[in-house]
Amino acid sequence: MSLVGRLEDLSLSDMFQILSVGRKTGTLILKGSSGNALIVFKNGLVVRAETDNLDRTLGEDLLSAGMVKNTIFYLASEVRKNLPTKSIPEILYEFGSLSKDSLEKITKKRVERVVYKLLQWQDGDFQFELDDLNPQGKVNLSDLGWELSKGISPEYLLMEGARVYDESFVSVSEITGDKKEEGESDEGWESHHLTERRDISALRALTQELRFPESASEITLLILRFASDIFERGILFMVENKKMVGSGQFGLDIERPDDKIREIMLPFEESSFLKKIVMEKRPYKGSMEKDNVTEALMKEIGGGWPHEAVLFPIVTEGNVFALLYCDNLTTGEKMRETEGLEIFIDQAGLAIEKSLLHGKLQEMEKKTKL
Repeated sequence: MSLVGRLEDLSLSDMFQILSVGRKTGTLILKGSSGNALIVFKNGLVVRAETDNLDRTLGEDLLSAGMVKNTIFYLASEVRKNLPTKSIPEILYEFGSLSKDSLEKITKKRVERVVYKLLQWQDGDFQFELDDLNPQGKVNLSDLGWELSKGISPEYLLMEGARVYDESFVSVSEITGDKKEEGESDEGWESHHLTERRDISALRALTQELRFPESASEITLLILRFASDIFERGILFMVENKKMVGSGQFGLDIERPDDKIREIMLPFEESSFLKKIVMEKRPYKGSMEKDNVTEALMKEIGGGWPHEAVLFPIVTEGNVFALLYCDNLTTGEKMRETEGLEIFIDQAGLAIEKSLLHGKLQEMEKKTKL
C-alpha cells in the first residue's frame, strides 16, 4: 500500500500531520525540481531524513565539524565502495571513530535542516510506502545518513522549520539598525540586545498569522511555535473542570512526547501554587513550588527540576482557557526576556474568543436551517 501525489496538491506540513496523527510507519520519497529527498517514519515519528538539496552529506558534516579526521573519512569512503548499502556515518560508527551519542546529536540537527529545506519546496512528487523502512534504492542520494534511535515529533520539526524561516528574514542590521563594525565582538550588550529584538521580531511575524486563524487549535500551535524560539521546553495545558489537560509540547526528551503529554491530567486546584496562577490570571516567572501536583508533573516530563520556570495563563472571556509552561532545564540557560510572548498570548486569547464565537454562530445557523 502506498500514498502517491504532488506537493502542489498536498503540502509537506499536511503530510506530516496525517502521518503523525495516524502513527504511520514507512518511507516518504520526494522528487522535485529542487532535488531528491527521503524521510523515514516509525510510529509517526521521524527517524531519518536526507536530501541532496543541502551542500553536504551527513558524513561531510562530521568531517567539517572536526568530529573525524581526513584519513579516517577517506578510509570510510574507500570501504563504502565495497559496501554500497552502508552509509558513511554507519561505517564510521563501526570503526569506533564516533560514539552513538555524538551521531544522534548531529543527526537530529541535520534532520531539522533537511525538513526546513523541504518546507520551502514549491513542487514535486511524493510517494509514501507504508511499513517499508528500507530506504535503499528508492531515491538517488549519495548517502542515506544515520537512523535515530529515538524519533522526532513531526509537530516539533514543523515548528522548528517555521521558526528558522521567520528568523531568516531578520538580519543583524534590521534588528539593531546598524551594521556590525569589522572586528566587533558578538558578546556583551550587543548580543543581549539582539536576543531581545529577536523576541519582538517574532511577535511581528506571528501576529500577522494570528489575524486569520482557522481554529483555536491553530492559535495554540502558534503559541507553542513562538515559545519554542525563547525556551528549550514547553507544555500547553487546556484548563477545564478544575483540571489541566496536556495538549501540546516542544523540546521534551522523553519517549513519544506528544502522546505522553496528551495523557497528562492534573488537578490544579490541589496545588496552591498552580491554583494561585490560574486564579490571578497573570504570568509567573521564578522557582517552581514543590507539591504533589507539581512533582507529578516533573516526573511525567523527565524527572528533573528546573532552576526556574515560567507559566502563562491564556485568558478568554474572563476565564483561563489554557496554561503554557516553559523552562530551560536542558542547559540551565538563563531565561530570556518575554515581553513579546506575553503580548502575543494576550492577542491569542482574543483571537481564540473570536474563533469560539464564530463556531457558536455557525452552530446556530445550522440549527436555524434545520
